Amino acid sequence: MVVDDQSSTTRKAPRRLRRMLARLQRSRDGSTAIEFALLAFPFFLLIFATIEAFIAFAGEQLLENAVDTMARQIRTGQIKNLSEDEFRTKFCAEISLMIKCAAEEDPDNQKLYIDVREFATFAAIPNYIPKQGSSQFSDLDSSEFAYSPGGPKSINIVRAYYRWEVMTDLVRPFITNIRKDGEMPRDYLMVATAAFRNENFP
Repeated sequence: MVVDDQSSTTRKAPRRLRRMLARLQRSRDGSTAIEFALLAFPFFLLIFATIEAFIAFAGEQLLENAVDTMARQIRTGQIKNLSEDEFRTKFCAEISLMIKCAAEEDPDNQKLYIDVREFATFAAIPNYIPKQGSSQFSDLDSSEFAYSPGGPKSINIVRAYYRWEVMTDLVRPFITNIRKDGEMPRDYLMVATAAFRNENFP
């Protein structure tokens, strides 16, 4: 019996084509790569934003600890003879673990502001952040900041402000709260304050 090879091949072709189309329909080899490409950027952006927010709040806690430490030393008279520069150097040493701090900074591009003053009463101590305007993002007003710790039994405050630059765009609109004139908001202002009465040290 003679088999018509051409006719057999013609009959098999549609079946082969159907099998190929079925395999192509079931194949999902590239779908994972495509899904990863679509989701990777927002996922990693969210991760970086979470890490940056955590670091910023940890840095603010470090700033508060430094204020408490320096306030305790003023209150007990341990650093009653320190100059302003020496006080700033000691303060920078307290926060150097996470926060960039220079003993001397350009006044026009300052990161750390320290305000140490004596007051007649606790009621006279300011309970607000001094700003140059009423806007939410107004720059810090440091014109009244000074370094004048009082003597025994005096009422004092130690305030520290630090400009923390926010790098992640996703977080910046939600945590920035200060900017210089003519600039977009990019800094998170860390604030730490301690108010106390000095001990009766000699």
